[in-house]
Amino acid sequence: MKNSTEIIKQAEKCLHEQFEYIDDIRDFNQEKVLQAFIDNKVAPEHFYTVSGYGHDDLGREVLDRVFAQTFKAEKALVRIHFASGTHTLACVLFGNLKYGDKLLSVAGEPYDTMREVIGTAGDEETKRSSLINGGVLYDEVPLINNTDIDFETLKNKVDEKTTMVLIQRSKGYSTRKSLSIETIEKICKIVKGKNPQCICFVDNCYGEFVDKREPLEVGADIMAGSLIKNAGGGIVEAGGYVAGKSIYVERTANRLTAPGIGAEGGAMFNQHRLIFQGLFMAPSVVADAVKGAVLAAKIFEDIGYDTSPKYNEKRTDIIQNIIFGNADRLEEFCRTIQSLSPVNGYVTPVPEYIPGYEDKVIMAGGTFIEGSTIELSADGPLREPFVAYMQGGLTYSHVKIALRKFLDKLNRM
Repeated sequence: MKNSTEIIKQAEKCLHEQFEYIDDIRDFNQEKVLQAFIDNKVAPEHFYTVSGYGHDDLGREVLDRVFAQTFKAEKALVRIHFASGTHTLACVLFGNLKYGDKLLSVAGEPYDTMREVIGTAGDEETKRSSLINGGVLYDEVPLINNTDIDFETLKNKVDEKTTMVLIQRSKGYSTRKSLSIETIEKICKIVKGKNPQCICFVDNCYGEFVDKREPLEVGADIMAGSLIKNAGGGIVEAGGYVAGKSIYVERTANRLTAPGIGAEGGAMFNQHRLIFQGLFMAPSVVADAVKGAVLAAKIFEDIGYDTSPKYNEKRTDIIQNIIFGNADRLEEFCRTIQSLSPVNGYVTPVPEYIPGYEDKVIMAGGTFIEGSTIELSADGPLREPFVAYMQGGLTYSHVKIALRKFLDKLNRM
């Protein structure tokens, strides 16, 4: 195999068109975010928070408005009280579904942790707190060949009894394609054509600012994501956001806090400035992460590995699949990423069972924010076909260094 530096240089020479396209998306989204800050008159006083019940928090209200304008929503709920992306999504589901309602997942099985929320996985105690145990009906639209959306079956499964469809934008730990904005638009049109009252809910994790349009602009009613992924720009310490039609966001707020409190309570513990600043930085950080993913796809394709998406495919999230085909290569890749992390670079990750996952998972991510996947990280379940899910990268340079070091290791293996 060629020298690793040469492989990367050769790859970069072929990526000018892709990088130019990514930069165009970055600039568009940066201007959109900037305009939201200007229009909502963000000022230093919005960085200060109140204590106790968190009533009359002006900064929190402006933060919600900035997110709402950025994502073209009637209302947004941006809170550090969301423990994770899964918790954020769960609040939307539990807030908007009640006994007898029907939830339909349109892209096969959802992400591993969401199966426990819904009630199709987990032990008996976990299932006791699930949607299904609370009387919510659930169904799925199986994928065609485990990869593509089955639009015909979707048409047949959506009826007047379907209360909500769950549209998971990113692939999760699967080999299906992540859903493009165009695909989400088609799904929403089909659903609304069959049942105009059905709520189109998009799990937008990993997808923010990868495209010029967001799900609410193509027919979704509500979407949610994590602040330690794209939307937090790599500096937000915790939390999540929900954006969409007011009624659905308000119901979510009632689930997060309590009926009667909703979005009006909850002290933010002086996190406003970080969240404002993280959102402002997000378009540029996401662009660098996407460039890193494109470079990884090109390099691994050049040396004979299968990747998804391909380096010249349009992107809809920051995740890059690298199919290694055996456990040893997957583990070595993750260990390399860990060894080149700014935090805990000396730690050696090993596969282990993690709550919410059925298989052992190896996770590499020496991140400043624990679990942050907008920072460079890689993980994958120890199951066929042994796929590494690489995501993030606060800087393109960091991703390039990590890839070069792994190529050096491959040369020695």
